Amino acid sequence: MQNTPVTSLVGEEYEVEVGPVAHGGHCIARTEEGRVLFVRHALPGERVRARVTEGEETSRFLRADAVEILQASKDRIEAPCPFSGPGKCGGCDWQHAKPGAQRRLKGEVIAEQLKRLAGLTPEEAGWDGTVVPAEGDKLPAGEVPQWRTRVQYAVDAEGHAGLRKHRSHEVEVVDHCMIAAPGVTELGIEKRTWEGMASIEAIAATGSQDRQVILTPRPGARLPIVELDKPVSVMRVGEKDGGVHRVHGRPFVRERADDRTHRVGNGGFWQVHPKAADTLVRAVMQGLLPRKGEMALDLYCGVGLFAGALADRLGDNGAVLGIESGKRAVEDARHNLADFPRVRIEQGKVESVLPRTGITDVDLIVLDPPRAGAGKDTVHHLAALGARRIAYVACDPAALARDLGYFMEGGYRVRTLRAFDLFPMTHHVECVAILEPAEKGR
Repeated sequence: MQNTPVTSLVGEEYEVEVGPVAHGGHCIARTEEGRVLFVRHALPGERVRARVTEGEETSRFLRADAVEILQASKDRIEAPCPFSGPGKCGGCDWQHAKPGAQRRLKGEVIAEQLKRLAGLTPEEAGWDGTVVPAEGDKLPAGEVPQWRTRVQYAVDAEGHAGLRKHRSHEVEVVDHCMIAAPGVTELGIEKRTWEGMASIEAIAATGSQDRQVILTPRPGARLPIVELDKPVSVMRVGEKDGGVHRVHGRPFVRERADDRTHRVGNGGFWQVHPKAADTLVRAVMQGLLPRKGEMALDLYCGVGLFAGALADRLGDNGAVLGIESGKRAVEDARHNLADFPRVRIEQGKVESVLPRTGITDVDLIVLDPPRAGAGKDTVHHLAALGARRIAYVACDPAALARDLGYFMEGGYRVRTLRAFDLFPMTHHVECVAILEPAEKGR
């Protein structure tokens, strides 16, 4: 029996009315035949000519780019970045939208995910519906915040640095990334060629002058001599073990937040926006209102940002247990928190380590899980610990909404939710939800 060939629709064009924004940096539209299109470079209410970039006759939906704007939204501006647009750099989703409109779109996505996955209205989540810009980011249309302190450059076959195209391995060569922080731009990564390299991550620490590049060579390639426009430490990703190894300079950068210095090694996780760490610590502590002598958990704790903030506020009789899976992050967290004798950091996955601790009750919990969220089993375990308040820090509204639903099953309610625009020009948004036992009145 012969398989019927599937017809690709890539390159087909449709004139469509653009509907609501969807999670992922695109809007939803329908063709006259009823096909669903996920359209990038469009805005709700516009009429556009959309060209299909992914999809076949049998696909549930098609991905497309708006290649011609027939009726523009009042929120549309010309993209400030020359590398933004259909078929170009995939780093930014909303360069073509006014800053206030970007935040409204993100708010609509959060509201839709809360309703669909947790059954919550904004009012029921204690959220006023706004997405708040970081300090200093409220700029007029056409101006772009230079916020990205960590930039992952891809390198093309000729050794030119650039950024990946949307959902592609292809490289858009750039001479300047507009959202890169000044500390990244001043390294001059884009000015030189990088023969034999697959990628370069550039890091500019917040609160120190530390600069670092992490090179990933192509198989069998030799490392180049790195001469950049500013002093920089150099690391490389090992071909065999995938680990990050020191070439020269410090194997870490020093990041500053909550009036403390944090060592972050081997390109480990740290919030990318220079104001993010302080913004999130402030939101978490305002929500939890830690009391002297309490016991707290900091889950997915990274290098100890929230654990340190908690320990500082819980006093000499308080205690914090942090759990983190990354070996180097645990080493850094233990170093960063060495002056708090009642802080303990355990290495391993939260779902494995937490049951082994024997902890049956705590006062406060902070969790900042990866993009996929914490998941049903972990959330139900946390709900059983009876914390008086829980702070959930989330970079993905869908995962957040799913996990909030699980917390509600476990007897918790959302007391407040705050949303922060810590990734301007992209579809990403950061949220902090504060939960408390459901029987406690608001």
